[in-house]
Amino acid sequence: MSTRQNISSGGAYESVFGYSRAVKVGNHIHVSGTCAPPSHEKADAYEQAKAALATIEKALKEAGAGFADVVRTVVYLRDINDADGVAKAHLEAFDAIRPASTLVQIDSMIRTWQKVEIEAYAITG
Repeated sequence: MSTRQNISSGGAYESVFGYSRAVKVGNHIHVSGTCAPPSHEKADAYEQAKAALATIEKALKEAGAGFADVVRTVVYLRDINDADGVAKAHLEAFDAIRPASTLVQIDSMIRTWQKVEIEAYAITG
């Protein structure tokens, strides 16, 4: 039986909603939907995506992985017109890796200023 490792980023909603930033079971790592922190409230979608990806990278490192291990991402956008900026941030992180990816426009997020949320799935070894 594989061991389970829950990874916390200390986000406010982790204890309210009952989730982990990431969960590692065996060599599989699932990173929850990740938004930019409140310090990026006035940032554009590109900067928010960069901040979300930095949080994802930190969680992956804690799980013993990195961006090179990512096999899939899912990107949620409030405004599809922000796709170019978010795509730029995604490309900067994953250009050499090229994970499978999905981009979806959604109506809203928990905080009204949030523009983008990103999930990642990685497999190590």
